[in-house]
Amino acid sequence: MIKLYLSRRALGLLSLGGAASALSGCAAGALLLDDPPDLYTLTPKSTFASDLPQVGWQLLVEIPVAAAGLDSVRIAIQETPFRLDYLADVAWTSRAPEMVQTLLVESFENTGRIVSVGRESIGLRADYVLKTELREFQAEFLSSGYAGSDEVPQIRVRLNAKLVRIPERVIVAGENFENLQVPAANSIDAIMEAFDEALGEVLKGIVEWTLRTGQAEYA
Repeated sequence: MIKLYLSRRALGLLSLGGAASALSGCAAGALLLDDPPDLYTLTPKSTFASDLPQVGWQLLVEIPVAAAGLDSVRIAIQETPFRLDYLADVAWTSRAPEMVQTLLVESFENTGRIVSVGRESIGLRADYVLKTELREFQAEFLSSGYAGSDEVPQIRVRLNAKLVRIPERVIVAGENFENLQVPAANSIDAIMEAFDEALGEVLKGIVEWTLRTGQAEYA
C-alpha cells in the first residue's frame, strides 16, 4: 500500500500550471508554497524468490546518482522525449534518489538472507558496495504529448546497478533493471500505485541479482 503523510485531496492532472511554476524556482529539497503539497512515499519489496542464497558478506548501498531533473522531491512527468515537467500539488517525502536508497536497504533487509546491509554514510565495513544510477523515474504521456488529456500515462522506472568489491574497488558485474506499469486510472492515487509496482519490480530484480552475483563471486 502507498503511505500518505498528509490528507488526500481530489487531484487531477490538469493543474500543472501555477503550482508547477512555483515549484520550478525552488531548490530540490525546499517547497516554498503557501499550500503544502500532499506527500507520497513508496514501499520496499518484501517478497522474493525462495532459492535466494544466504550470504555471509556485508553490503553498503550508495545513494543513486541521478540527473538534476530526477534528483528532486518533485514527481516528474514527461510529455515529449525532450521535456520534463512535474505534477502539481504533490511531492515525494524526500528526494527521489534518497527514497530509492532507503527502499533498497529495507528490501535487502526484508530478504533475511544477508548478514549486514546499510547506507554508505554509516561507515559499515563492507565486502561490496552497490552503486546505482536512477535513469528513469517518471510518468510518461508521450503519445498525446499533453498531460491534461484523457490518456492514462505509463510509469517508467529504470536503474543501472554495479556491484563493486571492496577494498579493491573492482566492478564485479553490472546490470540494467527496468519496469513499466500502466495505472488503472488517470488519477494521482492510481499513478502512485503504479509507481509503487514499477519500483517494486526493479527493487526485487536488483536485490536478487546482487545476492546471487555477490555470492557466486565471493565463494
